[in-house]
Amino acid sequence: MIDRHRAWTLFKRVLTVAFISIVLVLLVTQLRDVDWGEVRASLGRYQAPVLLLAFALAAASHALYGLFDQIGRVYTGHRLARLRVARIAFVSYAFNLNMGAMIGGVGFRYRLYSRYGLDGATITRVMGLSVAANWLGYLVVGGTVFAMREIALPAGWEIGTAGLQWIGFAMLAAAAGYLAACGLSRRRSWTVRGHEIVLPSLRMALLQVLISSLNWMLIAALIHVLLFGQVSYLTVLAVFLISAIAGVLAHIPAGLGVIELVFVTLLGHLLAPSELIAALFAYRAVYYLAPLALALFVYLHLETRAKAHAQ
Repeated sequence: MIDRHRAWTLFKRVLTVAFISIVLVLLVTQLRDVDWGEVRASLGRYQAPVLLLAFALAAASHALYGLFDQIGRVYTGHRLARLRVARIAFVSYAFNLNMGAMIGGVGFRYRLYSRYGLDGATITRVMGLSVAANWLGYLVVGGTVFAMREIALPAGWEIGTAGLQWIGFAMLAAAAGYLAACGLSRRRSWTVRGHEIVLPSLRMALLQVLISSLNWMLIAALIHVLLFGQVSYLTVLAVFLISAIAGVLAHIPAGLGVIELVFVTLLGHLLAPSELIAALFAYRAVYYLAPLALALFVYLHLETRAKAHAQ
């Protein structure tokens, strides 16, 4: 049993290294001809109205993501103040975006929630509900967009546009299955490796779908704005959704390089790579780095208040 576990762990590591290596090779191939002077020029074209709209969309998205933990508050019945929950969710999400799920989504949640008195089981349920909500929205939005064949994949991609459409149908079926289970299942809880999994109500599940779907669409809208609307919104949404799953598979914090690779590969025939790279640099600054800077101050505030709370 131990040998099998070690073999599986080694296999996953080798697979991850191989995937990252392929991504790096493709990234170098795609970006070696980029005119970086033009990238700087493209960044200089952003005016205040565009940036203000971009920051507004980013703020709305971060606020929506924070609602997952508010749903978790109702789901678990814990009594931490809503404002404190919002701050913890914001800090966790900002660090999750920039440093990966294990540091942000898991590490900061456990650190901060436990500092304010929540037990490990409750924190796990809050976190699990948040992760489920995020990917439930992905299934619905991605499934719809892929089923509509809004993005034409480059020639040579084995999956093909028709294959992506069938994946879209499967994603919608999975989301429908989750909603059906929440609404119709008589058994409401299971214990898996010592952790209790409790199905939320159908009303709560529908709220998860609504909030998460809006969040994914808001992020794509932000990128669409930074591209000055030169590519249709649905196309940007489809490419963003593909880049999101590619970033997860690559296990690279913030999907660094992966998102850029996907956008250049799929939209390089519509826009110059320099314009795409500039838009994605601006996107990272607005959606990743600016919130991270604010999250650092919020985190320090939470730690200070936690000390006072413990005394």
